[in-house]
Amino acid sequence: MTETIRVAAAQLSPVFLDKEKTVEKACSAILEAGKNGAKLIVFPEAFLSGYPDWVWLIPNSKGAALNELYIKLVENAVSVPDSSTNQLCKAAKTAGVNVVMGMNERNSETSGASLYNSLLFISDQGEIIGTHRKLIPTGGERLIWAQGKGDTLRSYDTSAGKLAGLICWENYMPLARTAIYESGVQILASPTWDKSPKWLQSMQHIAREGGIFVISTCMALKIDDIPDDYDFKNLYPDDREWINTGNSCIIAPTGQILAGPLEAEKEILYADIDLQQIIASKRMFDCVGHYSRPDVFNFSVNK
Repeated sequence: MTETIRVAAAQLSPVFLDKEKTVEKACSAILEAGKNGAKLIVFPEAFLSGYPDWVWLIPNSKGAALNELYIKLVENAVSVPDSSTNQLCKAAKTAGVNVVMGMNERNSETSGASLYNSLLFISDQGEIIGTHRKLIPTGGERLIWAQGKGDTLRSYDTSAGKLAGLICWENYMPLARTAIYESGVQILASPTWDKSPKWLQSMQHIAREGGIFVISTCMALKIDDIPDDYDFKNLYPDDREWINTGNSCIIAPTGQILAGPLEAEKEILYADIDLQQIIASKRMFDCVGHYSRPDVFNFSVNK
């Protein structure tokens, strides 16, 4: 029997550094995806409540400007659980859709003043089933986000299949991918800020390597999406319209792009996927099965 399901990539922009309005926008997108028959929707990296692109523009010596932006980012970050996650869970249950949400997450278990780049996993029953914190932020991101731990490198059983997530360049880490493959993942959510052709090539490789479906979701963000109150907006070239054009896509285990890449548009991308393609793709190559050679290689994760 075929196991065809519809999945979605939400190439949308947040209401920049406004958690309440961005959550409302996310809930509307979840409900829309449900009406269109999707069983899973994946949002971009740091969708709640905006990717801190100023880390690539403002040097660390500009402490006053960075402090002001960091305070705003923390104030509009998510604690798990909080009223924001409650709203998202309610929308997921109403729509009957599994949700993977990219977010700035406060370390609410301790000080509440440090941030992680995280993914929140919500079932179609409206229950939080897990959170993954990005293992290592990239470059200037290290001035914003702390490092996650290995205990969230896992998959979750959902009505859409076995679901896992890696964030942006975390997907480039071979051992992180191996941990996810060994968890039996069928659908890999890969929220990102990277829109480049090389990124898309890597996503196609990962789909083939793991024999899995990959949903690469990137934020589509225009200069006009940043309020004029934020001075770093003036550091972009005068003629620039898009900060990020997105290029989200949905990829089959063969490496074939099923939907997208969607460039310079804000909309929800859909694809119908057949989970039996995973089995077919692994007949010749199963990197954690018959091709793994455990007699030669040892692998473990410190959880």
